[in-house]
Amino acid sequence: MAEKKFNVAVAGATGAVGNQMIACLEERNFPIKSLKLLASSRSAGRQLRFKGDSIAVEEMTDNSFKGVDIALFSAGGGTSLKFAPMAAKSGCVVVDNSSAWRMDPEVPLIVPEVNPHAIAQYKTKGIIANPNCSTIQMVVALNPIHKKCGIKRIVVSTYQAVSGTGKKAIDELLNQTRAMMNFLSVEKNVYPHRIAFNCLPHIDVFLENGYTKEEMKMVHETRKIMEDNSIGVTATTVRVPVFFGHSESINIETREYISAADVRKLLETAPGVKVVDNVSEKAYPMPIDAAGQDLTLVGRIRQDESVANGINMWIAADNIRKGAATNAVQIAEILAQKYL
Repeated sequence: MAEKKFNVAVAGATGAVGNQMIACLEERNFPIKSLKLLASSRSAGRQLRFKGDSIAVEEMTDNSFKGVDIALFSAGGGTSLKFAPMAAKSGCVVVDNSSAWRMDPEVPLIVPEVNPHAIAQYKTKGIIANPNCSTIQMVVALNPIHKKCGIKRIVVSTYQAVSGTGKKAIDELLNQTRAMMNFLSVEKNVYPHRIAFNCLPHIDVFLENGYTKEEMKMVHETRKIMEDNSIGVTATTVRVPVFFGHSESINIETREYISAADVRKLLETAPGVKVVDNVSEKAYPMPIDAAGQDLTLVGRIRQDESVANGINMWIAADNIRKGAATNAVQIAEILAQKYL
């Protein structure tokens, strides 16, 4: 029996995540009948490559999704709020990478290694939300532990690459670094302070409670994905002068005792995880190793000696791949295999 193939659209195709979505569809050999690439009017006409062919980018309009089975969106929250319902009304299932739909109770928020069963909820609105990049890699690492012994509390500090902000931020870090190395004046346009050779404890806007929107995304999204509102989560998110790959320092308090050795064994067989934890060989997760792959690297696993049931770990993952594009394509794969 011939494999069923699908008409797929990528909205926001010319952006960093959109480009990676196209690459992931090709790498993973997604069963595509036709591929439509959509963007704003200023990008219309650009040629992008897919499986050796050139495909012209089209302007996204109200009628772009007729005949499309699955649309991968990475075009920003405002665009998603406008076009995702139109796409769904056309009979297309939208996998959206923005924050627009994540906390909608009728929209499933999916990390395939954690809650693939929740994809079935897409039938209500025709939309599936892709979580925040920093949330995705954290729950991939923590879900096996939560299933085994329950997680009571999570304290996370992130060290996030500039690619999470987009191409302009990548260029800003590159230009600032070059300027400083040549003793020239530094321009800053993307971030409020210099990012080169600096760390900014500020991602997204500040809220009334003193946290940033990025930090509160991690709180709310983690509970929704792991389907447990009793988990205490607190986050500090920091932008660091790294091009690709988010890192996170995570401290958890479990409901039942588990040793660091047992956590290591558990994660060695966990989906989407690669344990890199041999301090005698100076082996631990680093963004330069995470970049370009889809696994979440976990290491520095050790007992927190300040509490009875505490574990510390350090993780790293590619924020553009697993943190965005690959996760969306994995969702589309489950849709194609089980639901469409």
